[in-house]
Amino acid sequence: MRSGAGAPPGVTGFIRVDRRTKNLTKRLRPGEIAIIDHSDLDRVSAEALVACKPAAVINASPSISGRYPNQGPQILLAAGIPLIDDAGGDLLDLVVEGELLRLHAGTLYRHESALAAGNVANAEAVEAAMLAARAGLSAQLKAFVANTMEHLEREHNVLLDPITLPALRTRLDGRHALIVVRGPHYREDIAALRPYIREYRPVLIGVDGGADALLEVGYTPDLIVGDMDSVSDKALGCGAELVVHAYADGHAPGLERVHRLGHRAVALPATGTSEDVAMLLADDAGADLIVAVGTHANLEEFLDKGRDGMASTFLTRLRVGSKLIDAKGVSRLYRSRISNAQLLLLLLASLITLAVVFTASPSGRAITTTLGARWDDLVYWFHGLV
Repeated sequence: MRSGAGAPPGVTGFIRVDRRTKNLTKRLRPGEIAIIDHSDLDRVSAEALVACKPAAVINASPSISGRYPNQGPQILLAAGIPLIDDAGGDLLDLVVEGELLRLHAGTLYRHESALAAGNVANAEAVEAAMLAARAGLSAQLKAFVANTMEHLEREHNVLLDPITLPALRTRLDGRHALIVVRGPHYREDIAALRPYIREYRPVLIGVDGGADALLEVGYTPDLIVGDMDSVSDKALGCGAELVVHAYADGHAPGLERVHRLGHRAVALPATGTSEDVAMLLADDAGADLIVAVGTHANLEEFLDKGRDGMASTFLTRLRVGSKLIDAKGVSRLYRSRISNAQLLLLLLASLITLAVVFTASPSGRAITTTLGARWDDLVYWFHGLV
């Protein structure tokens, strides 16, 4: 909330604080001040913050470290949300969740005492930092490729060995599978796929928070696959089958949370990320086509996720092969077989046909004459009242 006349300058709001941005956005409300500790603020996290409509965002870490050109700060500023950058790691220990504090000129106050100060981000400074980060991207690319090759040596079994499929109620054999990850542009991609979903009715698979993404737009996932660390309690209780991604040795930390909530789940031991495991599951279960929403496919997206390489994803995509299609490709190539205009013309033609048949038949003419007489009686009665 903005300070009124006679009040101390700046923005006053209740504090929400968390070291994990995705956890904070689950409880952040409009007008509150978000305090995060997120070096290289990524696109998805920034979009989640913008959706919460905070009064301001204070980052204890540098929002752009220079490692790569992350887009999070630009997204916040474009939405008109003030960003205070590099306020210091101690800040998260100095504030209390839910307390009312004041932010002015990059400094956070409790009453009149300054708690911490950071740099007020602006478009010019962010753009300059982005340019510097782009200049150093080649070094990141070399390290990324080297790490990927190192992991390929160790994880080549992903390409060669089939996964051990759990017993599932949901049938995927011969069907399309739509895998939703809460990644870049997932909202736009799901919206663009509505005609495809309506016509083909694919098996809806949410990867962790991707299950919440489906619920947000009115769909109920058939399967939820993942570590179960970033999916809401609501999604876990929506009726979907739960497949917990376990380590290769079978240990599945996510099972504890699922069982604590009273739900049933099966564990699926596999290497790689949860989105990789979802693709392998759909492929090995016999899906004819796998459509991916929000998955990570380029260098900046992998760096956004904090990954040093893409070995498992590279191998998974090689194994799934031509079955895998990005949502953007489907939405651009797919058109509903019957457009709205065609439906309207069909309805109009049907009404005309009924009218012709009705008036041409003896019984239809008799009914028309009777209705006309009743109409005349109604008009005469109305004139009598006037």
